[in-house]
Amino acid sequence: MPEIGEKAPDFEMPADGGEEVSLAALKGHPFVLYFYPKDDTPGCTKEAIGFSEKIKEFDKLGVKVIGVSKDTLAKHAKFREKHSLSVVL
Repeated sequence: MPEIGEKAPDFEMPADGGEEVSLAALKGHPFVLYFYPKDDTPGCTKEAIGFSEKIKEFDKLGVKVIGVSKDTLAKHAKFREKHSLSVVL
């Protein structure tokens, strides 16, 4: 587990919408990775909606927001559609 202030470990993962997310692709660009336990639970939904409501502000700053959980891409797609989310999952 990385400590605060340490560099993020290299990663590569699929995202809903068919894109791949990797540390290498994000290098040199600010980003927020937020971790949550499960799609469509009360706290996780509130968090995802909150980031989605602020996505234009993040976009203006050039910051990509990525939510990470162990759910499948199909569950992410349903979660996104149900709550009109605009963050990458």
